[in-house]
Amino acid sequence: MTLSASAADHLIFIGTYTRTDGLGIYSTRLDATTGAFSVPKLAAATTNPSFVTLSPDRHFLYAVSESDAMAVPFAVNPAAGLLKKLQPPQPSGGPAPCHLVVDRTGRVLLTANYHKGIIGVLPIRSDGQLGTPTIVQHYGHSVNPERQSSPHTHSVTLSPDNRHVIVCDLGLDRIFTYLLDLDNASIAPERPAFVVTPAGSGPRHFAFGRDGRHAYAICEMGSLILTYDYSPEHGELTPRQQLSSLPADFSGSSSGAEIRVHPNGRFLYGSNRGHDSIAVFAISPEDGRLTLVEIVPCGGKNPRNFTLSPDGRWLVCANQGTNSLTVLSVDADTGRLHLTDHRITVPLPVCVQFYN
Repeated sequence: MTLSASAADHLIFIGTYTRTDGLGIYSTRLDATTGAFSVPKLAAATTNPSFVTLSPDRHFLYAVSESDAMAVPFAVNPAAGLLKKLQPPQPSGGPAPCHLVVDRTGRVLLTANYHKGIIGVLPIRSDGQLGTPTIVQHYGHSVNPERQSSPHTHSVTLSPDNRHVIVCDLGLDRIFTYLLDLDNASIAPERPAFVVTPAGSGPRHFAFGRDGRHAYAICEMGSLILTYDYSPEHGELTPRQQLSSLPADFSGSSSGAEIRVHPNGRFLYGSNRGHDSIAVFAISPEDGRLTLVEIVPCGGKNPRNFTLSPDGRWLVCANQGTNSLTVLSVDADTGRLHLTDHRITVPLPVCVQFYN
């Protein structure tokens, strides 16, 4: 089911891979009451925008160009659901950029560049255009010779106070903490500089709890959810809990992908590619520990990315393997999900970004 644009909807931008019949970044609108989609349209043509993010004022959208080692800035036209390229693609800092985020002041863009374990820090001008990146590169390897023979930075996440950058490195089984220097558009290692994850787990994405005292990582290779205590002073992460994102009786192949905390701070969600599901956990308000609530089908295959609507009523899932976006309704009291009939077709969707 689809809808026409109205005031009671959420604008969504969709990052894709363009290696088949996709053309770039698409947009759609989600009815805030029913969860129905509008017909998707091309918001901007660009190459392999596999992850997108918005500036804090929502005036600008930034996308990786994964195959070209570039970051691309756009001006946002929210009324039309369209994007206008601000300048030619700029170097992201390293090959295969796969994740990016704008700091909370809108002054720098941070990129995770997968192939060589590089973090890029790009200054943002007042007009939204990007400057030349400074970089930090990881070195080393971990236990899996096929997946972890070198560093693979997979995500960059800002701390709630905007002082620290948390970097998941799948290739090293480490989660790094860096101090952010906005004036110089650079980062520096904190002390301690990193926390080690279980051998071969492959940490991928990261999310902070709403209390700012706890944080969570999803591991791609181990299908694990890791819980940490977080100390804001030096950005230190202390391991607290380790849980699987898969059912105990599942023996097939699967990998963890995305992790999100509900806007009310009471629930955490993680996606499983292979099992093709969303795991739901309740968050303890006392110590941040997780309790499994349920694991439900996502409505498609290879749920690489998902996000929750700002009001917390809907979870929108990008299913790369079925070229589809699906909608699950969220019970804000229990965290439980219900798969709706609302879905749209988008070629190789791999990132969902709500505008508002």
